Amino acid sequence: MKFTKMQGCGNDYVYVNGFSEKVEDPVSLARFVSDRHFGIGSDGLILIQPSSQADCAMEMYNADGSRGKMCGNGIRCVGKYFYDHGLTEKTHITVETLAGIKKLDLLVKEGTVSSVRVDMGSPIFAPEKIPVLTKEEDPEGLLPVESPLGRIVKESPVSLGGLDVLGTAVSMGNPHFVIRMEELESLPLDAIGPAFEHAHFFPERINTEFIQILDEENIRMRVWERGSGETWACGTGACAAAAASALNGWTKNTVTVHLLGGDLLIEWERKANTIYMTGPAVTVFEGEI
Repeated sequence: MKFTKMQGCGNDYVYVNGFSEKVEDPVSLARFVSDRHFGIGSDGLILIQPSSQADCAMEMYNADGSRGKMCGNGIRCVGKYFYDHGLTEKTHITVETLAGIKKLDLLVKEGTVSSVRVDMGSPIFAPEKIPVLTKEEDPEGLLPVESPLGRIVKESPVSLGGLDVLGTAVSMGNPHFVIRMEELESLPLDAIGPAFEHAHFFPERINTEFIQILDEENIRMRVWERGSGETWACGTGACAAAAASALNGWTKNTVTVHLLGGDLLIEWERKANTIYMTGPAVTVFEGEI
């Protein structure tokens, strides 16, 4: 099987061209290729598949084999792969995901894609759509707040993993919980990340973003992704963090999110309620396994 290792801000995946390769057991394959000691090493597996609704489809699996609905860094690399490997000549393409069809604008330099701007859709704050259990559903659930956006989980108190924090729940096609911190360097994510991921009031598990507000246009972020642990970047998480920051009045609607693996520009067009993400897409190497 031929594969391509790619990364966006250090969030790395193994990509397989489903137009020419047949993968019988993607769950087992994802676990194998993701292993950084005995496999290729990645945050998961992404299959680029034919689609009847878009130019192609992104079939994503986390490092533990669980299926992911959407990955912002991953989808940028899908766009780069699709163009760089001659599967399209277009610089505006659509990609089918479990979180809907996403529109990509490809920035081409010297014949290859260097960065991608993605229409990530609308942030979702309704607890039942994230999903998050509220106190009406569970006495230990999170507290919903009435706002112009409806019932949302905004700055709700949580005590997990030895931390007493306030968090905002957002879905960008997959669930996120955004927590503002004073500093991030000393956070023992390996210890506290699983407590948030598997908390019972997140019935589909959760991606947790720990953010530090630098100023109204810049935030720093570390992320614990469900199924993969701490990663160097998370595109949908950066979008969720930007939306939560603007919603809580901490930042403007356009921010640069500084991650361990690099920077992402996130723009929330509030009138259209659409979030755009711009960032790099890089081919690391190609091989056969």
